[in-house]
Amino acid sequence: MTFRTLPLLLLAVMAAVVGAAFAAEVNYPLDAPGPDGRRPGGTLTQSMPAPPIANDENKDLKRERNYPDQPPTIPHSIRGYQIDKNGNKCLSCHSRANSARTQATMISITHYMDRDGQALAAVSPRRYFCNQCHVPQKEVLPLVGNSFETIDKILQDDANAAQKP
Repeated sequence: MTFRTLPLLLLAVMAAVVGAAFAAEVNYPLDAPGPDGRRPGGTLTQSMPAPPIANDENKDLKRERNYPDQPPTIPHSIRGYQIDKNGNKCLSCHSRANSARTQATMISITHYMDRDGQALAAVSPRRYFCNQCHVPQKEVLPLVGNSFETIDKILQDDANAAQKP
């Protein structure tokens, strides 16, 4: 054995001993339930089938936005829509040229501006891929509770509290 391999051998032996010591101290059952509670009936060692993909919400109703400049959600299914460098199905209804004919909401004028704020004749390349910001909703129950309140509600509650004697 050469002098160069001796430190590597000693390091490997020490790592094995320390690793075994740590492994012996772990007292966590391998068949424990999933730690996040999102795997009902399953344990960490079991492979459970994935839940079915939820249906898209398809109500065509505008949702209230919760904060300024929040991108609106997509109120309809976009399954099968082509949105790539070769085409954008969203623009067939929502572009400036087509929105009057289709009665769809026209995309914001900011989508027709470059990064310097200059107006463009067509949608800006940085705004072309709609689903970077805009997402369809699914018909599902929330995984966790939500106590979010809009700023309008908070301000209204403060104003009402100030009026009470």
